[in-house]
Amino acid sequence: MPVSIQPLIRLVLGFCLLTAACQAHAATDPIRIIALGDSLTAGPGLEAENTFPVKLEAALRARGHHVTVVNAGVSGDTARDGLARLDWSVGPDADAVIVELGANDALRGTDPEITRNALDAILAGLAGRGLPVLLAGMLAPPNLGNSFAAAFNPIYGDLAEKHDAVLYPFFLDGVAGDSRFNQTDGMHPNVEGIDIIVERILPSVEAMIARIDESR
Repeated sequence: MPVSIQPLIRLVLGFCLLTAACQAHAATDPIRIIALGDSLTAGPGLEAENTFPVKLEAALRARGHHVTVVNAGVSGDTARDGLARLDWSVGPDADAVIVELGANDALRGTDPEITRNALDAILAGLAGRGLPVLLAGMLAPPNLGNSFAAAFNPIYGDLAEKHDAVLYPFFLDGVAGDSRFNQTDGMHPNVEGIDIIVERILPSVEAMIARIDESR
C-alpha cells in the first residue's frame, strides 16, 4: 500500500510559511538601541521628550532608520554601577548599545584604573553577546590636574580599539563649559545642549547601526 506524502508536504509547507512570517516580522521590528548611561542620558531637569535618547530616536527616524532608543540612564551612576546592572539594563531584545558612563567617576576623582576596568568589563560583556557598541567618551575636569587627565582621558580610545567599538570621543563636545547650552548647575545640558549632542553624535550612531546584522 503506497505511503501518502501529503501530510509531509503540508508539514514542510507549514514550516516554510511560518519561517517566512517570522522573518517578515523581524524585518519590520525596529532596531532596539539601549542607551546605558548616567544622568547625561537620564536627563534630569528635562521633560521626557527632550532627553538624549528620545531626541536621538527622533533624529534617526527622520533619517530613515527604523529604531527605538531606550533610556537606560541612571543619575549618579559610575562605570562600576553601570557594570553592576548591565545584565538587566541590556535585555535579550537589544540590538545595539550606546555606553555613556564615566562622568561621575571623573567628577569624584575615582582612580582611573577602576573606571577603565569597569568599562572594559562592560564592553567585553556586550562583545560576548555580539552587540555593536558605541562608546561615548568623557574628559577629566581640568581642576583634577594633568596627571589625572593623562590616566583618565585615554581610557575610551584604548577600550574602543580593544573591543572594536565605535568611538565618539567626547559626549559633551560643543556643550561642556558653555552656559548657553547647560542648565543652571553648569553640568547637565539643556534642550539646546541636547540638540547639539544629538547632531554631533549622529554619524557615529549611524556607523554603529551599520554593524547590526542585516538578517536579524
